[in-house]
Amino acid sequence: MYSRLAEHADSIRQVKNLDVADFLCRYLVVDDIWIPLGESLLIQTFSPVWNHVIDGFGNHDPGKGRHQGRMPSWDVLHPGRPWAGKLQPNKRAADELLAAIAEFFTAQQK
Repeated sequence: MYSRLAEHADSIRQVKNLDVADFLCRYLVVDDIWIPLGESLLIQTFSPVWNHVIDGFGNHDPGKGRHQGRMPSWDVLHPGRPWAGKLQPNKRAADELLAAIAEFFTAQQK
């Protein structure tokens, strides 16, 4: 768990428009069998934007010679991870993604 959280922190440190000091993390250590249930409940309860609109925060470098995929939406909005720049452009521009985020939060308030 520590290494996965450290990977997330490294991803945040690599981008140009975020500061890792602005982030907090809470976690609960459980047996592996409970992880899918816990994740599903958290997603259902809190409906995070990154599970619905913006993908790619937890992605890893696909590796040498495997950069035919598209840049994740997360990297369009938060440029800086070196490997993401090697990917094909995302079909959606930053302004489209920001509009989708605004629409998502507007729908959440209803």
